[in-house]
Amino acid sequence: MIRRNAHPTLLRLARGFPIVAITGPRQAGKTTLARMAFPDKPYVSLEDPDIRTMVESDPRGLLSRYPDGAILDEAQRAPGLFSYLQTLVDSKIRPGMFVLTGSQQFGLLSGISQSLAGRVGLVQLLPFSIPELAAARRLPKALDDLLFQGQYPPLHNREFLPGDWFAGYTTTYVERDVRQLINVHNLSTFQRFVKMCAARTAQLLNLSSLASDCGISHNTASSWISVLEASYIIHLLRPHHRNFNKRLVKTPKLYFCDTGLAAWLLGVREKSQLSFHAQRGALFETLVVTEYLKGRLNGGEPSNLYFWRDSRGLEVDLLLEEGDALTPVEIKSGQTIAPDFMESLEKWNALSGMPDRPSFLVYGGEREMAKGNVTILPWRRVSR
Repeated sequence: MIRRNAHPTLLRLARGFPIVAITGPRQAGKTTLARMAFPDKPYVSLEDPDIRTMVESDPRGLLSRYPDGAILDEAQRAPGLFSYLQTLVDSKIRPGMFVLTGSQQFGLLSGISQSLAGRVGLVQLLPFSIPELAAARRLPKALDDLLFQGQYPPLHNREFLPGDWFAGYTTTYVERDVRQLINVHNLSTFQRFVKMCAARTAQLLNLSSLASDCGISHNTASSWISVLEASYIIHLLRPHHRNFNKRLVKTPKLYFCDTGLAAWLLGVREKSQLSFHAQRGALFETLVVTEYLKGRLNGGEPSNLYFWRDSRGLEVDLLLEEGDALTPVEIKSGQTIAPDFMESLEKWNALSGMPDRPSFLVYGGEREMAKGNVTILPWRRVSR
């Protein structure tokens, strides 16, 4: 079983908070992590209709069965339980009593913010990271293998073909989760919308274009983007506000949270198709951005990731913000370092008034090296 980097974070939070919560996309390993981190806690699945019936009829009776706490899986399925959890943990004041898991930000996080604010330590768990796969010796040898397979746990723990697994995953997601969040009258239109989003991964989000291509209204497109983000299918990377006397782009960039899912939605059915695919660079950028995001979330920290782009097209793919310091990261999918790979870094560093600022270039090759103030990282060491 592959150990998750969020494991020590979860234990740390459980030493202070009476409740810890794990949220993230379906099949990201939330339940497995909870049971590994707390093997002695009883496990209760709120997907079970009988358990949900008991929650609705006798929530105090259910909680009384677990005086020392429990793992409550898919907790967003029983929102009425949150108020009773608040009363219970306030009366006992013991850290690490309950562990909640949930696959929807709308359901789980809204329940936490309404009834359990200040009582919950939160971990957002995405699919496996490159360091996790490398530590378990499960990291594919070739970059295109990783881009094609993606990083969802079932594709690394079991014998699935990516196409078979993603077909079932998207069907389950559309038929189950989406209908719980919004009223989708035409599922085929929503499926087309998701595929259109995959075609735009690593691009500026243009809601008007998305709406037009799918034959829906701008408001519907905005609502559906919110659903995809809340379900951890996509991540919206915000632009950084510092302008250096330049007009800035204010639109976020859209990234899928898994390259395998994005590639499948793009119609990639064999990894050999990726070699010359028009979206290979975008998929590689998606991989790198989500790896940096996983590094933050696995440590229990909020995202500090931005991009920077002015109205003339000068862009830095990633800015890592630490206090007042900004670290630029450029992303290139090529395996050979070309002279122009560092052009944007040099221009941005000069514009910011710190031409010798430490910077990073992540590329699709295998060797780590340095050139001046730029550290050049191979894809395997992206989030070190």
